[in-house]
Amino acid sequence: MYKIIDGKEIAEKIKDEIVQEITALKSGRPNLAIILVGNRPDSRLYVSLKEKEGFKVGVDTHLYELDEDVTEVELLSVINFLNNDNLIDGILVQLPLPSQFNTDKIIKAIDPKKDVDGFHPQHPQYILSPVLASVQACINYLSWDNKHKKAAIFYNSEIFETGVKDILMKNGFEILKNSESQQADLIVSALGKPGTITKEILKEEVVIIDIGITKDGKKVKGDVDLDSVKEWASYLTPVPGGIGPMTIAFLFKNVLEIYKRRANK
Repeated sequence: MYKIIDGKEIAEKIKDEIVQEITALKSGRPNLAIILVGNRPDSRLYVSLKEKEGFKVGVDTHLYELDEDVTEVELLSVINFLNNDNLIDGILVQLPLPSQFNTDKIIKAIDPKKDVDGFHPQHPQYILSPVLASVQACINYLSWDNKHKKAAIFYNSEIFETGVKDILMKNGFEILKNSESQQADLIVSALGKPGTITKEILKEEVVIIDIGITKDGKKVKGDVDLDSVKEWASYLTPVPGGIGPMTIAFLFKNVLEIYKRRANK
């Protein structure tokens, strides 16, 4: 039976540090603007969690809800407004966007110094994507000797794949093709397709970082078929309770970091 990488526990430690720092601020609070386009249940779920956790740690959140049929010009206008709003420290566009949008173009419209997701190609080095920071936290949790370890990445976003590959390679992993996943010591999956990851495509004792999230009625599911892998994997991030809480914690860590640097100018 696999062991759980407890994302909630890791996230709580990060949030405690954030609360301590914000409480010690002499004036003001960090502010995050969240842009939500359309009404995807999974996106709305993530946004509501971010608003809730922002309140807990002391970061003020400002939600900008746009209809599914909003034009590119209108969306870019909102981003431009927030880029120039001195109250706003960080900007987050909730992904995925509706299919009519060029995601890369929208992300690049954000002021890189306000890009809390760390997706902008010119984002500062002190900002790391919360998803990538969470992957790194999982690797740290394992305390592996990563030399000669192999990893495979399942993804539906080129932005995600590039970032995760970079993190894994920096940690000493050899990156395999998906067709070679049975040789991988580590699997990172962000497909958003429940039950895709089964033991048939995995090496025994594999570690699985499940970033996929899909809302099915009242349930939230990851990419992993738990019944299939429960006696096969060694470690697993659960859904919910794994990567999700960590990404939110690292998101607010980024907002705080941006706030501190802007305040010290």
